[in-house]
Amino acid sequence: MLEITILVVSIASALAYSYANGINDAANAIATVVSTRVLTPTMAIAMAAVLNLVGGLTGTAVAKTIGSGIVDPVGITQATVLAAILTSVIWVLVATRSGYPVSVSHSLVAGLVGAGLATGGVGVLIGGGLIKVLLALAFSPVFGFLVGIFCMWAIYWVFRRSTPGFINTVFGKLQIVSAAFMAYSHGKNDAQNAIGIIALAWAVYYTQDVAVEIWMPLLAAGTISLGTALGGWKVIRTLGMRVTHLEPVNGFAAETAAGGVIEAASSIGLPVSTTHTISTAIMGVGSTRRLSAVRWGITRDIAIAWLVTYPFCFVVGWVLAQILGWIL
Repeated sequence: MLEITILVVSIASALAYSYANGINDAANAIATVVSTRVLTPTMAIAMAAVLNLVGGLTGTAVAKTIGSGIVDPVGITQATVLAAILTSVIWVLVATRSGYPVSVSHSLVAGLVGAGLATGGVGVLIGGGLIKVLLALAFSPVFGFLVGIFCMWAIYWVFRRSTPGFINTVFGKLQIVSAAFMAYSHGKNDAQNAIGIIALAWAVYYTQDVAVEIWMPLLAAGTISLGTALGGWKVIRTLGMRVTHLEPVNGFAAETAAGGVIEAASSIGLPVSTTHTISTAIMGVGSTRRLSAVRWGITRDIAIAWLVTYPFCFVVGWVLAQILGWIL
């Protein structure tokens, strides 16, 4: 009876994680389209909620990586899974309340590693999978920045003889498409994190074999969509209005660059930070005008929040796993 109760709590916590993900990462998909006033906040959030749901129901590659590519299900306990989820939920809610767009993917991976070490030792870590995930998380912001610059330069060259009025008209419409693409790719990557952790909890309780069943994507995608619908207004304001001034053409370039990087990673099962990727894409696009166009003080604060994520979530995951292991 105790074990099934822990399983239910773990799944509920994973859904809370997915909900918090949607609240914090709502900014990823709609910050630029809101800041350029192409869509009203209400319209943008509605669109993002629907497409986060659609993306979350598409594919299982990232979920399988989270569920079986970081720690060995055979060597951990339900306390491990619950500690990892709770760690991420705590961190994301704290960051959201403070208005910082942090990576829910980073927090989950760091919490899972800390909890895994606490309950199973070094032997439960899957070295190859962990290195692959960490490299993907590390390089996605770099690719976001560089692809953002490339997209902006390409647009400048193609439309070099066009008037500002024409460009604003064209990209005012195109940015709706790019924001929709960003929302879809966000759901496809980030909703898979919760699906993977639910599959891991299920495997620890039942079979030790991680498999994604149909009800898992439905629950996780629905919950992240609900979180997106409620929105994270402080994060939206930070990412869309305080990093750099954006016009529709800039928003289109940033969303297209970030969405492309995230979609490519999702297709090969790599969980990346959608927050980092869109943030650095915005920075890359802004820097094509001039370096001073980016408010580097704000980006420094965001970067500090990113860096704190790793040690904070690792330690909290380790401590919670120890406490839960002792209680349970």
